[in-house]
Amino acid sequence: MSDGSTAPVRVASIVRVLIVDDSAYVRKMVTQMLSRSPFVDVIGTARDGKEALEMTALLKPDVITCDLNMPEMDGVAFVREQMAKRPVPIVIISVANPSGEEVLAALEAGAVDFLQKPTALATDRLLDVADELIAKVKAAAGAQLWRVPPAVVRTADKAPASGVSARLTDILLIGISTGGPQALKSLIPQLPADFPIPVAMVLHMPVGYTELYAKKLDELSNVHVKEPFEGEVIAAGTAYLAPAGRHLSFRRSGAKVVAHLDVRPLDTPHRPAVDVMFQSAADIYGARVMGVVMTGMGADGRDGAGWIKARGGQIITEAEQSCVVYGMPRSVVEAGLSDATASLENMFKVILDRL
Repeated sequence: MSDGSTAPVRVASIVRVLIVDDSAYVRKMVTQMLSRSPFVDVIGTARDGKEALEMTALLKPDVITCDLNMPEMDGVAFVREQMAKRPVPIVIISVANPSGEEVLAALEAGAVDFLQKPTALATDRLLDVADELIAKVKAAAGAQLWRVPPAVVRTADKAPASGVSARLTDILLIGISTGGPQALKSLIPQLPADFPIPVAMVLHMPVGYTELYAKKLDELSNVHVKEPFEGEVIAAGTAYLAPAGRHLSFRRSGAKVVAHLDVRPLDTPHRPAVDVMFQSAADIYGARVMGVVMTGMGADGRDGAGWIKARGGQIITEAEQSCVVYGMPRSVVEAGLSDATASLENMFKVILDRL
């Protein structure tokens, strides 16, 4: 879910930020990082969730950055309580692996995004991620928190995908970023177990999260959700989530299509990149590709959508009204590459109608 794009986002002229972390050093460093932008104003800091609740009520920040492991009240408890009191865009800043479960819990509770805190608190390493943090804070300021839906509970009575035997599509691709964990938990469980084509997804996440997220999404879904392995046959009834740190593309192996995982290309803003997956699918499947570009910062997916359209495939974009951040879909729509637009609530129906 990282972003290096300058795609337009809805932000106030100055974003007022509250920093929550039990480390005085990290509070100082995050303040310095955010102060590099003239459009961000750090209006206060808090040492734990309990103090943050009080300061949020007093200062009414536009965005909150929050650690997870804190005394008194940890980050997950703070997100839950704050979102119940008054929804505020919250960006989690956390060490990766030890907090994997907590990060996903915070996102489920309503946090907008997260940034992986460097494990070594060296000044130069923290400042390396300053631009990414500033971009996330600015995007969070424009996030539509009330649009985030709850996860859909797996049901056995979803409309089956029968009646599409003469389908036009051989693979469904989904590109998504900010707001993605919540949105996919709404969309993917709606797919029936007999969904007739494979699904491949790119969700911008740091290394250490996608495997855990795929397992949690699998528990909710009728289709099998997993990270693909190198050379795995791409099969119907399975949704493949690209592993963080490696691009997902496709290769032919006889009559079958298999997954290929690679760190190359190295010059993409994200790894995995939606553009890489989209382009590869267009090359392998030709016109029989449906690409879906959903909530997220930046423009990843726009160039790939162009490849799909050039080969005769189709593109669906998520409507602004349901996006947490209307960046990626906007870039596709403004490039004239979207064949249909659907809110998250109606996305499954539109996908079925166009298969």
